[in-house]
Amino acid sequence: RSFLKDWMCFLSLTDRHTTPEKFYIEACDDGAGDVLAVDRVSTEMTLTVRKDVPPSAVTRPMCGIMGTMRLVAGMYLIVITKKKKVGDLLGHAVWKATDFDIISYKKTVLHLTDTQMQDNKAFLSMINSVLNTDGFYFATDYDLTHTLQRLANTSPEFQEMTLLERADQRFVWNGHLLRDFMAQPELHKFVFPVIHGFVAMKSCCINGKIFDWNIISRRSCFRAGVRYYVRGIDSEGHAANFVETEQIVQYNGAKASFVQTRGSIPFYWSQRPNLKYKPKPQISKSGNHLDGFQRHFDSQIITYGKQVILNLVNQKGSEKPLEQAFAKMVDSLGNGMIKYVAFDFHKECSRMRWHRLQILVDMVAEMQNEFGYFLVDSDGTVQLQQDGTFRSNCMDCLDRTNVIQSLLARRSLQSQLERMGVLHVGQRIEEQADFEKIYKNAWADNANACAKQYAGTGALKTDFTRTGKRTQWGLLMDGWNSMIRYYKNNFSDGFRQDSIDLFLGNYAVEEADMNTPLHEPKDWKFLTLPIIMVVAFSMCIICLLMAGDTWTETLAYVLFWGSASVVTAGVILFNGRDFVDAPKLVQKEKMD
Repeated sequence: RSFLKDWMCFLSLTDRHTTPEKFYIEACDDGAGDVLAVDRVSTEMTLTVRKDVPPSAVTRPMCGIMGTMRLVAGMYLIVITKKKKVGDLLGHAVWKATDFDIISYKKTVLHLTDTQMQDNKAFLSMINSVLNTDGFYFATDYDLTHTLQRLANTSPEFQEMTLLERADQRFVWNGHLLRDFMAQPELHKFVFPVIHGFVAMKSCCINGKIFDWNIISRRSCFRAGVRYYVRGIDSEGHAANFVETEQIVQYNGAKASFVQTRGSIPFYWSQRPNLKYKPKPQISKSGNHLDGFQRHFDSQIITYGKQVILNLVNQKGSEKPLEQAFAKMVDSLGNGMIKYVAFDFHKECSRMRWHRLQILVDMVAEMQNEFGYFLVDSDGTVQLQQDGTFRSNCMDCLDRTNVIQSLLARRSLQSQLERMGVLHVGQRIEEQADFEKIYKNAWADNANACAKQYAGTGALKTDFTRTGKRTQWGLLMDGWNSMIRYYKNNFSDGFRQDSIDLFLGNYAVEEADMNTPLHEPKDWKFLTLPIIMVVAFSMCIICLLMAGDTWTETLAYVLFWGSASVVTAGVILFNGRDFVDAPKLVQKEKMD
């Protein structure tokens, strides 16, 4: 493992050696002997050798470098201090980063004013908020950002690139933190891309045949954010909450993968929190929807081939305009590579009729057979290529989406295991009780991870994913998670959005900045109206408990204070956006 002795490395284990002037970082298992020296004053990064590390340097182990970040107090080095092995992919260890440290280049913050210290502390809290969001994964000698098929279709020049150079930038969550390393190729061996999402690696057995079954969900860092503050697409066509999920099977030297994607409805729309349980979605009246829509699907077709859109939103109520607009844009685009399938998930599965999901699976079965999957035999020969993907979405691209993806992935897995000889002719995955349990739990864990990262709570409907049926306990847990989502979406997601924007470089902090947006004054309504409502409601209760001399007097007081509390609550709801926790750093166009 490695540590910060004022130098650190990214391979397996690293040591960091710290002196007042420099950080020295070295890889414990790297025979090259190079040491990364980081000047704590000039911030310059250079290569040196082990003998140049002062004996007085304080040595600590660490597991890798996330990168560097400039805040009000100056530069900070962000390192991984703990890791947990998830499993092996094609012989390469895959790790989950479980703990981090943020180390200041400066030895003191006494040069800052009180306000600057408060701002710097707030920015550090934001960085920690992102790092503490579960789901950062890395490999030191394997490219986790690409699918098996993309890696198989690369040039020799690509294979010679460092992990940092060849990584798919959509999924490199420490890309902004590594910007200084990118400019110096000789330093690339000290760092590696880190993805955010979910990874499950299971060793399974069917018919006495042991095979590896994996899920890798890669969350895009383009248009990243939280549930209600980031919807739709940006001007480049990047969709909110875009996740690429790859299911991988390895058996007896052969390997297969099946890729699906999810992402927000790809045009300009928003759904800003306003204290209502379910804010009404708003389709933007400005902006060229079709242009952004085309940019999105052009990039999807280039990357994944043919697209089958599975739109799972309600076809009535507030979601109906989004479904209609989506269908209309697909028709307007007139691209034969794109097929559109609308399936009203809630209507079809109402009253616990979850077996009706098979209607959608059967509806797209022919298209799934046409797409196929990626397959390489034990000799390393590519047998099949996946020629298209299902792009699923609901409103959040979480709960409904994950249920459908797990069903489509099982259907693909059935074919893969039959072709590899794991399943006998006529056998069904559903009949393999031990594997079914592993499969369902992993997909439910995937749902929870994606939901926590975007919505702040675990996923809904995971009882169906885990057991194949809806339960009363599952409905109760969905109600609980929905309440937690309501609170977080209205009263803490502004901070979470700011944290993500800071971490990904969408907002840049200037050193010794005196005018950060963190101190925008609250409108007078923010404090005054809630106080009035609480006082009026309290007086109403007091009047009920301490009745007056006559019932008419009591009724008059109760009506007065009750009316005051109801009217105040109505005013608060009417001005709901003024009372939610809104982002302070994010650009206005990102939230609109």
